[in-house]
Amino acid sequence: MNSVWRVAVCALALQQSVWAADTAPVAKTDTPPVAVKTNLPLTDLRTFVDVFERIRQSYVDPVDDKTLFENAIKGMLTSLDPHSAYLDKNEYLDLKAQTSGEFGGIGVEIGMEDGLLRVISPIDDTPASKAGIEAGDYIIKLEDKAVKGMTMNEAVDMMRGDIGQPLRLTIQRKGQAPKKLTLIRAKIETTSVKMRMIGTDYAIVRISQFQVHTGRDLNKILTQLKENAPQLKGLILDLRNNPGGVLGGAVSVADAFLDKGLVVYTKARNEDSIEKFEATEGEVLPHLPLLVLVNSGSASASEIVAGALQDQKRAIIAGTTTFGKGSVQTVLQISEDKAIKLTTARYYTPSGRSIQAEGIKPDVVIEPAKLELLKSVESYKEADLKGHLANPNEQVDATNSFNPVEEKAATPSTEEAQPQTSSTKKSSKSKKAKQSDLPNDNTSSTDIDKTEGKKMPALTEKDLIDDDYVLFAALNILKGAAFWQPKP
Repeated sequence: MNSVWRVAVCALALQQSVWAADTAPVAKTDTPPVAVKTNLPLTDLRTFVDVFERIRQSYVDPVDDKTLFENAIKGMLTSLDPHSAYLDKNEYLDLKAQTSGEFGGIGVEIGMEDGLLRVISPIDDTPASKAGIEAGDYIIKLEDKAVKGMTMNEAVDMMRGDIGQPLRLTIQRKGQAPKKLTLIRAKIETTSVKMRMIGTDYAIVRISQFQVHTGRDLNKILTQLKENAPQLKGLILDLRNNPGGVLGGAVSVADAFLDKGLVVYTKARNEDSIEKFEATEGEVLPHLPLLVLVNSGSASASEIVAGALQDQKRAIIAGTTTFGKGSVQTVLQISEDKAIKLTTARYYTPSGRSIQAEGIKPDVVIEPAKLELLKSVESYKEADLKGHLANPNEQVDATNSFNPVEEKAATPSTEEAQPQTSSTKKSSKSKKAKQSDLPNDNTSSTDIDKTEGKKMPALTEKDLIDDDYVLFAALNILKGAAFWQPKP
């Protein structure tokens, strides 16, 4: 009997694919997943065989047996719930790459432009950067096949592969002849955790998905903040549009902000199958005011973190109600390169809440909005009323008077100030254009990853007003929490 590979997962609810796992990489066990029943439904099996044979003999086009069997398996799983599924070779490989944050590749961030692959940025210390590939280069061929006409997914599939295997590609740099390169694929590790400062007193930690190493990466960032920003007054954990991921990653993230207590527990079909996940002793930044930002795109593992910190009274949850996926999937390997993803349990917050189809309701609702300056409507004032009392300051004391000439010299006229205002506006627009990596709902993971390994300038409140009002509002809530937070 084939060995069984098991891993508990929190599925990507919005796209019906999976972000997985229990504690780390997939764990091997020799125990079969299900005991085979002796009382097989023979009548139903005969019906299945009969339908199978009728399709083989009578369908308008010939269909091979392998396709029919795989489609039958897919039908069995997809009819159960939106998150159970059959994973073919490519889907299974993609699952493992997503959940581990590691894959075999050359290490380059790419985008599609005019049907060609344009290099956004090579990742440091990867085959691409070592080979001299630069931002702005175009990849015009992969394995001697023209890139033009390929989809992004097709190109990415060709670039990824087994570690140690070569990849032939041709790059085109502006003003230069095409250059052929052969790169050896290496292990590429991506990070799901990014941090930006707002001024000097507040920090934003953005988690785009939960991977095996997410907890480790978060703790590194928190340790750096403790060492380099002792004046820190508060932190925003941005989980907006985070679809979920590794269950163990969610537990470790919640654990980073908790000193003790229950994080989450799961319950399977059997009443005695409860599994509890507890926080370990010790916080990197104890007592630091914390706000967790969520929205309807925050699902699964994101909801585990938000629910744990809400129940434990450790953080303010702000934003809008989360997606509401409260189930756990298990990946069962059925062959060398195929698996099934099966819903096996429900998870509950420390207080015993199931958020299935309900979501986490925020403590403070912040709806997406834009801040606009409205023109004031002129109306009658006190000064317009007949017989109003005079302001005693209208009669200026000679001893307190100022020289109008000096005042004019210090303050530019309207005509003089106008070019400065115009210049300021242009400067602001230029700054905004350079900060496409701001953590807002519309920021892609590719944009965020461009900052990897680079020291980014601190954000200002003006940046947040212009680009992310929800984050701006969250910052002000956090400031209030920091003001009232008693010092340890």
